[in-house]
Amino acid sequence: TSGVASLAAVGADSAIVAVSGLKYISDPKVRSMGGSASGMIRDIGYESSLDYETILGLSPDVVVAYTVGSAESPALTKLRRLGLRVFVVYDHMEHHPLARAEYVKLFGAMTGRLDVAEEFFADVRDRYLCNCVQSVSDPRKVLLNIPYADVWYVPGEENYMSRLIRDAGGEVLGAATGSSASGSISLEEAYRLSLQADVWLCPGHCRSRMQLSSVHHLFPSFGPLMNNLPIYNNTRRSNPAGGNDFYESGSVRPDLILQDLRAILSRPSDETGDRDLTYFISL
Repeated sequence: TSGVASLAAVGADSAIVAVSGLKYISDPKVRSMGGSASGMIRDIGYESSLDYETILGLSPDVVVAYTVGSAESPALTKLRRLGLRVFVVYDHMEHHPLARAEYVKLFGAMTGRLDVAEEFFADVRDRYLCNCVQSVSDPRKVLLNIPYADVWYVPGEENYMSRLIRDAGGEVLGAATGSSASGSISLEEAYRLSLQADVWLCPGHCRSRMQLSSVHHLFPSFGPLMNNLPIYNNTRRSNPAGGNDFYESGSVRPDLILQDLRAILSRPSDETGDRDLTYFISL
């Protein structure tokens, strides 16, 4: 979906003829152009269930894809064998928010709108750098995430999310120093860290404190819940299917994410609500 955001940012979303998982797209214009057999944008499925006949019928100039491993997936290999150009994009592997946003230039170049993309990125970059916290003697301590498939992942100090939080004046508890990789911690370690936390961010699917408390019987004794400290999730712009605009438009607007995080981390409590936030909600 970050590719959708990049194309929309440069005014080239009309170039999109198909996506994988239309229901997860947040951009309202793109969603409105699909959704039926006669829609201008087709949903062509995923990986082993890709609709190759529809893809070939659309005669795309290029198929933009991504991969999470070092080996190319069989689906992408088959697309190449069918004579299609496949361009694999690795923006999700960039650890600096501005490096990830700069991929908008790639999509600008691909659609003949590089000048628009460069202007867009320059504005985002300037806004981001202007709002960065250069140094702070006592950063706000952040407990991040909840267990996923029984594993509590914590991004390393140089990871994308950790960098955003640090640039906003915070520090991710349990983050490995100098690493961009995500590590894992035990529930017991998470509990210990929670007692140091000033705020809890991105607690999975949870949209209320009650829901978060019900995830695990120990959670009510975690610091932010027990002491009524701020808890925020990045799900403000999620759609009914589970698509989250934080990972779509947020990929090209890290300045807005940083703005949210600065507001969250500068507040002594969550009593002021979240009306001025773009991607986060207060639990």
